[in-house]
Amino acid sequence: MKQVKQTIRREGEKPRFQYDCRKPPVYDINDIRRMLPHRPPFLLVDRIFYIDDTMVAGIKNVTMNEPFFVGHFPEEPVMPGVLIVEAMAQCCGMLVLRNIPDPEHYSTYFMKIDGVKFKRKVVPGDTLHFEVQLLEPIRRGVAVVEGKAFVGETLACEATMMAQIVKNKE
Repeated sequence: MKQVKQTIRREGEKPRFQYDCRKPPVYDINDIRRMLPHRPPFLLVDRIFYIDDTMVAGIKNVTMNEPFFVGHFPEEPVMPGVLIVEAMAQCCGMLVLRNIPDPEHYSTYFMKIDGVKFKRKVVPGDTLHFEVQLLEPIRRGVAVVEGKAFVGETLACEATMMAQIVKNKE
């Protein structure tokens, strides 16, 4: 067991799912816009390529045209870590809202974020690959998830998040 842990630590964690751009996504950007209330520049997920009852995997293509690169940092652009966490939370929103009859009438809000670790810079040209897994069944509209963001085979960020699903006021 000790040897397995050392190997994982040395080689790093790898994504469970492989994204194939030739295959149609489960949800494209238009589907995501219908389900989530976010709009550019804060819509941070481009595609969902895998989803089941407990797990979702999505993609964000990071380009130099992102508005946050103007000031973060002009000479060496780096995607802000809070936006990586927000993108994982948006994947969580897709996971928890997909089985609700009218998802456009609901929003998900952060309640807690724990154990956030940033392992690698995310820069223009990178493709962020998100994997978010439900850690326990949703109870009373509260979801607890573990999110991971990868660039290629390298873990860039990880966090445990708690979110509440709330019906929007009409």
